[in-house]
Formats: sequence, structure tokens, C-alpha cells
Amino acid sequence: MLYDGYHFWGMHLVWWFVWLILLFWIFATPYDVPGQRRKKDSALDILKKRFALGEVTKEEYQERKAILEKDER
Repeated sequence: MLYDGYHFWGMHLVWWFVWLILLFWIFATPYDVPGQRRKKDSALDILKKRFALGEVTKEEYQERKAILEKDER
């Protein structure tokens, strides 16, 4: 009755759009996918970023860097 031998009233076309949107979201969006594994920033990386942003002075940077390098050993 509903099936005319080809499609269910355009549902075939709707599913193509769903798949295209899903594939676009997976491959083309620049956002992080939930559950994706990323390398965490180390304490030294965070310190370098803070120094680059001007949040810490050169002296503070050198002191904290020496402490972090000593802790790594």
C-alpha cells in the first residue's frame, strides 16, 4: 500500500542527506570529536605558553623551568 515498488515516499532521499551530513561532520568540521585521544600538554609546555603570553616574567620562567627540569630527572 505505501510501497510503490521504488521508495517509501522519499525516505531514500532523506537517508542520503543524513549520511552526507554525518560524513561532513566527521571529516570537515574542525572541532574535536568527543572521546578522541589527544596528547596532553606537559607542565613545561604550559609554562612556555604562559611566558609567551606575558603572564610570567623571564626570571619566573627560568626559575620554574629549572624546577620542572629537575623534577623530570
